[in-house]
Amino acid sequence: MHTQQDDNLNVNQTKLVPTNYGALGTLVTVFFFWGFIAAGNSVFIPFCKNYFHLDQFQSQLVDFAFYLAYYIGALLLFVYGTLAGKDLVGSWGFKKSIVYGLLFSAIGAVVMILAVNGQTFPGMLMGLFIVALGFSLQQTSAQPFAIALGDPSTGNTRVNLGGAINSLGTTIGPLVVAIALFGSAASVCDDEINKLPLIKVIVLYTCVGILFIAAAALFAFSKKVPSGITTEKPEKAMKALKSLLIMTGLLILAFVPVFSSYQGDHIDKVEAIKQTYSNQSKQITAIECSLNGKSKEQKDSAYAQIQTIKESYKTQSDEIGNIMKPIEKTRLMWLLLALALVGIGLPILNTIAQKQKEGWGAMQYPQLVLGMLAIFVYVGVEVAIGSNLGELLKQKEFGGYRSSEIAPFIAMYWGSLMIGRWTGSVAAFNFSDSTKNILKLIAPFIAFGIVMLFTSLAGHNIAPLYWYILCVAVQMAAAYLSKDRPATTLLFFGIMGVVAMLIGLFSTGTVAIYAFLSGGLACSIMWPSIFTLSIAGLGKYTTQGSAFLIMMILGGGIIPPIQGKLSDIVGIHNSFFVPVLCFVYLAVFAILVKGILSKQGINYDETSDKVAH
Repeated sequence: MHTQQDDNLNVNQTKLVPTNYGALGTLVTVFFFWGFIAAGNSVFIPFCKNYFHLDQFQSQLVDFAFYLAYYIGALLLFVYGTLAGKDLVGSWGFKKSIVYGLLFSAIGAVVMILAVNGQTFPGMLMGLFIVALGFSLQQTSAQPFAIALGDPSTGNTRVNLGGAINSLGTTIGPLVVAIALFGSAASVCDDEINKLPLIKVIVLYTCVGILFIAAAALFAFSKKVPSGITTEKPEKAMKALKSLLIMTGLLILAFVPVFSSYQGDHIDKVEAIKQTYSNQSKQITAIECSLNGKSKEQKDSAYAQIQTIKESYKTQSDEIGNIMKPIEKTRLMWLLLALALVGIGLPILNTIAQKQKEGWGAMQYPQLVLGMLAIFVYVGVEVAIGSNLGELLKQKEFGGYRSSEIAPFIAMYWGSLMIGRWTGSVAAFNFSDSTKNILKLIAPFIAFGIVMLFTSLAGHNIAPLYWYILCVAVQMAAAYLSKDRPATTLLFFGIMGVVAMLIGLFSTGTVAIYAFLSGGLACSIMWPSIFTLSIAGLGKYTTQGSAFLIMMILGGGIIPPIQGKLSDIVGIHNSFFVPVLCFVYLAVFAILVKGILSKQGINYDETSDKVAH
């Protein structure tokens, strides 16, 4: 059936749909709140891990809860839509869906506060899960909403703008939280978080809950924001539903042995050895502190005692290795199985769906299914680089940095996302071409300066990062050459990611560090390009497709641990071949999806520069 939305997606028309800047301004304000709220989580969750004295298994559950909630939340929306024959987000409208998502997260914040006050870990985990379910609904609505607030071909620039403002919130947030809790802008370490009075943490997360409600009120009462209601009923997609439920069941079966391996006698033994190691380290420190004023014979005796203790370290390390090596291999096997279920399973389902489209819904569109894999890989590689960078920097050939010295590099990696998004968001504004070109030249350097400023205010040494500005210049050139064309942008930045990771793999020292940090620049503006290209041409299946894409945030819970487990086998440096493969797929996706959309009469790359005024 031909629809108005199908007409809007006919991007070969000369006149583009104008952008609703009033609504866009309100939407990106909510994006800022999301980033700011993340700063509250960065303190609250580590506090809870210490407060509840979590073991390794429970800690893993907390880390995985967010990714799982995104998957489950989006899946539940699809299940309801299919069984009820009603698009829940479409019937509510994008506006109300975002409001409900924010309020849902506020309820989760209340549950977390009550759980911490009542000292119940399951309650805290449930609260965190509810917060993330709210995020899932918000993201499922906000991404297509940003695209719908103007011409679809320029939708990636509006999503980029939201990401840029979100990154600003995540940059400013930690500073504000640090000042509010500790009276200083210096970065907060886990030891300081663990010593926080319970009342301070509760007040902090109460403020987070209030921010959720404030953002919901801002959005609900804004007259500039359209309802975004979709009146068309999607066809039931029972075949897609059954297939995704089966895949979900198989994923659960793959994850159960991974999580269960964090419990048992072997883990207790490893923890006991680590405790012995810790006690011996304290013993060495005590001996060294007592050497002042001692005779030569007493010092020699003390040094001999220290040497004996250090020799036992290797024995303990070998013992831990013997216990953990088979366990880590088993975990890796199950994680690779989970990866295969998604990476192989989805293309197979799409192949079947294209032969008999009835009952498959959005799953029949190859651009969506390949885009689901792209989101899975994109989130996975973004989190994987950030998660494994710290361990890499501890290696001698990469500077041998102490844990306290790693923070500015991690800050720059995540700051690189803001740098790239600021560059990509310029096209979302109604400026002349010459003004846009000037802003594209200066925006990344302003963003770089802001990241450096806040890193310095946090008390970190930023001197090793000065020359990273050259990498920012490369990113700026790539953004300029791509001319805001979503497929071309994704291709350029995918290639940039591959090259950066290869340079990092085949070098050491500062060159390699900068190369791996550049992974953040490469990732920065991929999400909006992937999202825009993946839901192009879906018509009445747009919100359904959006939910499928949000499900794939699960990649952040699978790819990073795969790289982590591989690092135990091939070394942390060599494990970065995993990001290489991820960026290769993202570049290939850019090529494939352009051809797929072209066959459907959609070519965003030819029309994205015709911004309506």
